[in-house]
Amino acid sequence: MNTLSTKAPRVATCWSFCDGMANLELLLQKCDSLTHIKKLQARLVTLGRFQSYPSITIKLLELCALPPIANLPYATTLFHYLQTPSTRHWNAVLRGLAQSLQPTQAISWYAAISCSPQHVDALTCSFALKACARALASSEAMQIHAQVVRFGFGGDVLLQTTLLDVYAKVGNLGFAQKVFDEMPKRDLACWNALVSGLAQGSRPSEALALFWRMTEDEGLKPNEVTVLGALSACSQLGALTGGERVHGYIVDVKLDTHVIVCNAVIDMYAKCGSVDRAYRVFESMNCGKNLITWNTMIMAFAIHGDCEKALELFQKMGRNGVRADAVSYLAVLSACNHGGLVDYGVKLFNSMAGGGMVPNVKHYGTVVDLLGRAGRLQEAYEIVKSMPMFPDVVLWQTLLGASKTYGNVEMAEMASRKLVKLGSEGSGDFVLLSNVYAAHKRWDDVGRVRETMKRRDVKKVPGFGYIEVEGVIHKFLNGDQSHINSCEIYSKLDEIKFRIKDYGYVEKTNHVLHDIGEEEKENALGYHCEKLAVAFGLISTSEGTPIQVIKNLRICDDCHVVMKLVSKVYNREIIVRDRARFHRFEDGFCSCRDYW
Repeated sequence: MNTLSTKAPRVATCWSFCDGMANLELLLQKCDSLTHIKKLQARLVTLGRFQSYPSITIKLLELCALPPIANLPYATTLFHYLQTPSTRHWNAVLRGLAQSLQPTQAISWYAAISCSPQHVDALTCSFALKACARALASSEAMQIHAQVVRFGFGGDVLLQTTLLDVYAKVGNLGFAQKVFDEMPKRDLACWNALVSGLAQGSRPSEALALFWRMTEDEGLKPNEVTVLGALSACSQLGALTGGERVHGYIVDVKLDTHVIVCNAVIDMYAKCGSVDRAYRVFESMNCGKNLITWNTMIMAFAIHGDCEKALELFQKMGRNGVRADAVSYLAVLSACNHGGLVDYGVKLFNSMAGGGMVPNVKHYGTVVDLLGRAGRLQEAYEIVKSMPMFPDVVLWQTLLGASKTYGNVEMAEMASRKLVKLGSEGSGDFVLLSNVYAAHKRWDDVGRVRETMKRRDVKKVPGFGYIEVEGVIHKFLNGDQSHINSCEIYSKLDEIKFRIKDYGYVEKTNHVLHDIGEEEKENALGYHCEKLAVAFGLISTSEGTPIQVIKNLRICDDCHVVMKLVSKVYNREIIVRDRARFHRFEDGFCSCRDYW
């Protein structure tokens, strides 16, 4: 008998057959636990052969370092027992560290190899770069890149792909593009890395352009990874036309058999303003739904303010035998938040523990927002004080925002102090506190806050919005005059202002919180980016065509009123996606029912 059983007693009976390399390799193939590895190591040491079979010790290290065993402490112990480890021995441990939960250890291991008598090879660099990608270690990746060039590995196609991937993941898209452009031959993995990197790196338009370049100009056939990047780009832009085109491609090449792709399509349609289309995809899936599918659809209804459908789907999920997780509860709590179902939301939050679910900081944050929006600031603060974990920056920002909405100076000052203590330097924190003071005409305090902003060099995030017309994305800043149709846009804004005044519109200048005159306040309000985008939509699309705007900040009260009146006066459906939710304006009404 010369095979290794899974039972330890029988393993011991085969050690007498360990004389030849073939028998050792056979035993290695049967090793499926750390116990087996230790027994084989012990036998090799006893026979004085542990240093004699490098191919065997390399395999032992790989078995220890990689899944399913992945016992890295023992792998490093085994490594240090070697008298003269080769590069392949170093690589075996490096590969395991790069895949571990602490990829930074792989970077340290790479540094140790560089100081050893052994020379690194292309695989060494590849494993180290993959660790950099997982650890988002940008500077270390650049250092290793320099070594790749110095060692003469620059022409290695797989290594070039790894370099491209790491630069894309750490957000150094300029270097990623440069590596991509200089590659003599590009495979699908290269294109995927750059498409995904651009999509995740706030350059979604370029990601989409690259996607269509690879499919139409280069003749490559994207896989599920490629289309996920393209769908993410469409979601960020709110580009419904582009999203429909990508979805059509997915159906044509039958990539909709992957549940992860269908989930991304649902998310894309929801974020592009078409929740009905998202639900049709959800209902018609042939690949079977998973928990992420249900969660995505519930959250889609939530951000569109359709809390009834979100709650109904949450209950249906349970009836279908799908057990809710933390994300499910977060989605349905968000639905309660946007729908104003305060008491139900609090009750649902309190029921989580009974269902064996421990609320995390995001659940607490959503409930604080739920209570804060309803003006129940003291209850919101009590929730914060009851948290078993330390309240984070976002949670205090939520309370500060609610304090601004309801003009609670004392609560705003307290939340602001907490944010300063946490080291928050976000411009929004200072602006909110400044606005609370300004609403009470406490201009000295406003000046003090803004002087602090100036001293700390805190810049206010500029408001901007996107609109898609005939497949082209147009971007507007507040007060923007750079658009080629700027004259027509501002003329249309004047017309809008004139027409909606017949319906009783008066500028909400109390929301322009500066110590300036009323006329200046009207001008400041009149040229917000969403108004510019809607004016452009009115002059660029045919009557009756819906107009959709994607905005990076929360829509202000004045713009909200204007959108309602424009939808009525011009008989247009206007959809605005701000940083928190969708507002769908029709015939003078908004889907949020003026609660947001």
